[in-house]
Amino acid sequence: MRDHRPRVPPSSAPYTGEVTDAPPARRRRWPWIAGAAVALLLAGVAAVALPIVLHEPQGSSGQGRVPVGEFPTEVTATGDDGRIRMLSVATEAGGAPDLGAVEVGDRLVVTGAGYDGGSGLYVAVCRVPDEIDGKPGPCLGGVGSQEVEQFEEGVVQWAPSNWINEAFAWRLFGARSFDDTSTGAFTAYIEVPAVADENVDCSVEPCGLYTRNDHTAASDRVQDLYLPLRWAD
Repeated sequence: MRDHRPRVPPSSAPYTGEVTDAPPARRRRWPWIAGAAVALLLAGVAAVALPIVLHEPQGSSGQGRVPVGEFPTEVTATGDDGRIRMLSVATEAGGAPDLGAVEVGDRLVVTGAGYDGGSGLYVAVCRVPDEIDGKPGPCLGGVGSQEVEQFEEGVVQWAPSNWINEAFAWRLFGARSFDDTSTGAFTAYIEVPAVADENVDCSVEPCGLYTRNDHTAASDRVQDLYLPLRWAD
């Protein structure tokens, strides 16, 4: 009788009648994921650090010293960079404030136009420097906290200082956006702080409501505009 069983080559393993396929070796994906994460991190660091490293001072804001005893609510100046900047302030209700007799807790709506929307700004109450193009400060209540903050878009937040910066990375740390980067327009909401803190006493030192470049261009005086302030007795 003929044997119909399949022949098994002598060198092969015994035939079992089952067909088995070895699973393909898994590729390790975690090095690629880790590499992508590092690349994104480095890109973020570069986006933040490069503007600081590459920025060159643009000169003076062009604003002269406001005469002692005068408290205008608007100022315009042409900077060395050719920009015509305007800084103005109004009450919360839209009226003209008396900047020569402010009180703690007063709310001032500060608006600006003509600024460089590619550079960040601090809006704060600072000591008037001794020199025309000196750096304003110290500032009451400090300047932008640079701590991660959560806030709702469009919600007004009153504070002794405001930080304006269009870069998304800095907005995660509490910076507000410009109203219009192309025209350099912004709005800040300042709540007048106490007349003195551990850094400056504005009852004995001349102080004003200032705009100045933020820490990304701290040595650049081209956006330093101010309106003098004096607290009521």
